[in-house]
Amino acid sequence: MTDVSTGMNEKKRRASLRALLPLVPYVARHKAWIGAALMALVVASAATLTVPVAVRRMIDFGFSAEGAGLIDTYFGAMIAVVGVLAVASGCRYFLVMTLGERVVADLRADVFAHLASLDAAFYDTAKTGELVSRLTADTTQMRSAFGSSASIALRNLVMFVGAIGMMIYTSPKLSALVLVAIPVIVLPLVASGRMVRARSRAAQDTLADASAFASENIGAMRTVQAFVAEKATVARFSAAVENAYRAARDATGARAILTSVGIFLAFASVVAVLWLGAQDVLAGRITGGLLSQFVLSAVLGASALGHLSEVWSELSAAAGAAGRIAEILETKPAISTPASPVALPSPARGEIVFDNVSFAYPTRLRDRVVNGLSFSVKPGETLAIVGPSGAGKSTVFQLLMRFYDVTDGRVLVDGIDVKIADPAALRGRMALVPQDPVIFGSSVADNIRFSRPDASDADMKNAAERAAASEFIESMPGGYATLIGERGVTLSGGQRQRLAIARAILKNAPVLLLDEATSALDAENETLVQKALDNVVKGRTTIVIAHRLATILSADRILVMDEGRVVEEGTHATLVAKDGLYARLARLQFETGAAALGEKAPV
Repeated sequence: MTDVSTGMNEKKRRASLRALLPLVPYVARHKAWIGAALMALVVASAATLTVPVAVRRMIDFGFSAEGAGLIDTYFGAMIAVVGVLAVASGCRYFLVMTLGERVVADLRADVFAHLASLDAAFYDTAKTGELVSRLTADTTQMRSAFGSSASIALRNLVMFVGAIGMMIYTSPKLSALVLVAIPVIVLPLVASGRMVRARSRAAQDTLADASAFASENIGAMRTVQAFVAEKATVARFSAAVENAYRAARDATGARAILTSVGIFLAFASVVAVLWLGAQDVLAGRITGGLLSQFVLSAVLGASALGHLSEVWSELSAAAGAAGRIAEILETKPAISTPASPVALPSPARGEIVFDNVSFAYPTRLRDRVVNGLSFSVKPGETLAIVGPSGAGKSTVFQLLMRFYDVTDGRVLVDGIDVKIADPAALRGRMALVPQDPVIFGSSVADNIRFSRPDASDADMKNAAERAAASEFIESMPGGYATLIGERGVTLSGGQRQRLAIARAILKNAPVLLLDEATSALDAENETLVQKALDNVVKGRTTIVIAHRLATILSADRILVMDEGRVVEEGTHATLVAKDGLYARLARLQFETGAAALGEKAPV
């Protein structure tokens, strides 16, 4: 999986208005709103186009001696028209803007849902800040496109067509001159649209890069401060922001030029036509009122065309944002539910088999992390996996939960190949306690209930007690309702790990996966949690990854991995007797620890 911010080909970078087409179904869902908005639009446009007719009649008839009594009527009618115009315009604005907000809300929800469906390989290379930028800044650009821009575009398109019709009705000769000028106005706008789209896309990309940098460093601010790297970090972010500013300035400059050219050409054509019309009035071929009607219609048409040029530039910018969003929506997860998934046996047994499994991460295809790995775990058995760093231990969990698909071989759960099972059903049978647990910025109770949102308070608190977490939770000001900050920043490492264990206990899954589950605990709490885990593992299949061998002495079986393979297998006693890799690791740990305490090593 390539980085979505760098792996795009040149064709995708050249965003066009076609990028907006996939978003049309989001608008089409709300036909009633569209119908009401169009009705208000037609009424407002008709009211506007009535004004030139009223002006003509007032000039030609109202200012004459015979029609002087009608002037009050004409002005009263114009006030009524203006009132209708105001109400219809307000309704149009509300309907279209609300529709735009609805479309953006639906789009954001779908983009986030799609992100949630993407596999681990995607997130190995994607930048969180970049994705958040697309989910927020780019969808905000869409709100402008489907809200105010759409409202202005529709209004001015109807106004332009209506004004052209009025002009042709009033004076075909002058209208012909205006229509000849329209291509001169429109063609430069279309030609420059590509430049605007390219620069808008560049601006959005640089802003996303700045957001990604900020997101990464804000999340690691304590590390930044610990290494006194604030100045360097601020300087790098300032440089990223400056790049984003320059790109946005260039995009805005292109849009400004486009708008200026469009408005100048539109109104210059009106002036030229007005001069020609004045010659006709002097020659007596048309009346002053008729020329006034034509000019007002032409002004309305030119104004509409000028506004359409602004909207064109905004839509061009929106097309760049739409292209970036479309790249996410078009990304297909490498791990997905099969068309006809095979159901896992019920009730679950907890039997696990790795059959000659080989695997390399997508970002390092030449480097196999596991190679020809074979082992099995019986239902209810506790299996420990040990070995030096980089031996492939944690990768076993990644493959078992099908975050990645194996390169060769098979992974079986209860006799079913995980590739043909529903990933959600597969993962629903497993409870994971990772080495670096993720704690969310919500309450303690919400974090524990993350594995089972419908759990009762009693079950949730019982899980906390079994994980030796209830004591520190109840000492907090709000108890289980205490908000613990983003990533659990207010908790110690041991407290975060105990919450993760409580979360796994609450899930009550038939397979328990412990990846250094007690590594962040002190000796006293490790003993408490280890006793709790000893009770939890009864009756369920458990796989324990451990560096601290003292935590797995009671395991039913121990696998020793090195360079992606199982090199030794047995109990603690039999492996020590073999005097191989496990015995060497045990001596390093137990003898060092015993020497520090002045005791005899347990090996």
